[in-house]
Amino acid sequence: MLDEFYKYLSSKFPLTEEEFELVKQVSITKKLRKRQYLLQEGDIWRYNAFVCKGLLRTYRVDEKGLEHIIQFSSENWWAGDRQSYHSEEPARYNIDAFEDSEVILISKEDFPILLQKLPAFDAFMKNLMERSFIALQNRVHSNITFTAEEKYTDFIKTHPGMLNRVPQHMIASFLGITPETLSRVRNQIFKK
Repeated sequence: MLDEFYKYLSSKFPLTEEEFELVKQVSITKKLRKRQYLLQEGDIWRYNAFVCKGLLRTYRVDEKGLEHIIQFSSENWWAGDRQSYHSEEPARYNIDAFEDSEVILISKEDFPILLQKLPAFDAFMKNLMERSFIALQNRVHSNITFTAEEKYTDFIKTHPGMLNRVPQHMIASFLGITPETLSRVRNQIFKK
């Protein structure tokens, strides 16, 4: 698992074996079975989580019992509840494994130490946060302006590997449309 994390980090910025030794010292490896929670609503999130293998989903359940998927996190993605992490308030989201998964956790206490000791890692994480914010802005924009067909087409473009890994009702939840609407949209696209 740590080998995958090393490959990821060293592909993003120069990383010596000694520097990765620092990362290893604070890394907690965790295996999750399918449907096992990494975070449950109401708990406080205290980690940065990197997905080495598998697929996680971040979601909320509304008062009617409907799931609203906020994010899918597959290999080489980060996951977590940023609001709970920074405010130390109970999480509003659940994060569970949609597939058997392996993650690296770095605690809230250890993460700033890594950023301080590894300036290249710090610069990379700042860039990653910027790109994440831009992606979030784009997602909000698409949710409030795109048609259902445009949302699905954008999903295919930005998450090409998810179509074969995630059932249609979860894609519909992620897009904020009903499964029936998604089915209609897919049929229209395939007819073109």
